[in-house]
Amino acid sequence: MRILLFGGEGQVGWELRRALSVLGQLVVPARKPGEGGDLGDLEGLRQTIRRHCPDVVVNAAAYTDVPAAEHERARAFAINALAPEAMAQEAARCGALMVHYSTDYVYDGQSDDAYSETDVAQPLNVYGESKFDGDRRVMASGCDYLIFRTSWVYSVRGKNFLTTMLKLLRERDRLTVVDDQRGAPTSAELLADVTAHAVARTYPDRALGGLYHLTASGATSWYGYSCLIADRLRERSAGQVIDDAAIVPVTAAVYGSEVLRPKNSCLNTSRLEKAFDLELPDWTTGVIRVVDEGLYFEKRRQL
Repeated sequence: MRILLFGGEGQVGWELRRALSVLGQLVVPARKPGEGGDLGDLEGLRQTIRRHCPDVVVNAAAYTDVPAAEHERARAFAINALAPEAMAQEAARCGALMVHYSTDYVYDGQSDDAYSETDVAQPLNVYGESKFDGDRRVMASGCDYLIFRTSWVYSVRGKNFLTTMLKLLRERDRLTVVDDQRGAPTSAELLADVTAHAVARTYPDRALGGLYHLTASGATSWYGYSCLIADRLRERSAGQVIDDAAIVPVTAAVYGSEVLRPKNSCLNTSRLEKAFDLELPDWTTGVIRVVDEGLYFEKRRQL
């Protein structure tokens, strides 16, 4: 199996390098002008796919700066909608399976229940609009596809909520953290492992393709998420860590952001679990493991 991975430098892409490498030959073009992986160069993307003629095309790259997207609408749509469309059209042309990642931000977050794949998408912001447009374009391309909608992604690499908290919990005397938005923190490792499993099953049986929700199980708020990180740091005696009492729950309105975000980011994953015979782990499992991993690498750097 020949696999072409776009976005291999990101937190999900990095884990996909590991998970997908066992399935066959993996090619990861650099996301630089002229290197074949620049999402702003649609013709370059097309030529890269035609040159390699892969069996599977995986797009782990995206425009993810939610506030900036409000002022860079054209760029957000170019990367999150037009680039996936070009990849999907070329995948259809060579008979490849297309894998694409989407987001909880396609929903408005007003439901009291976890969202299922059949719920109506109503994005609240430009980022969500651009990702939903990308979903629609991939679906309309005529290719066989797997689209995974996920939420609250983290890893030990890069900038995300978990790595930010690892730093702030040991630097600040007090933190205010949003408590009226809920979701399932999902590790890049889990996304990559499930992707590899789904690709191995779907490549020979294209009927398994489609849109799926993929997150860890359970749910919490950003406040609950931060308290778990703090508790694990204390268990590992990771230096001075502020008490839970100094982590103050607040509403999102306190931050006065101009960007609307969904209050409920919980996604129902039963369709995925049934289709691929999976039982997804609780969100706490991955967070604890990645906190431990972060402390391990921290100690290595100090040696």
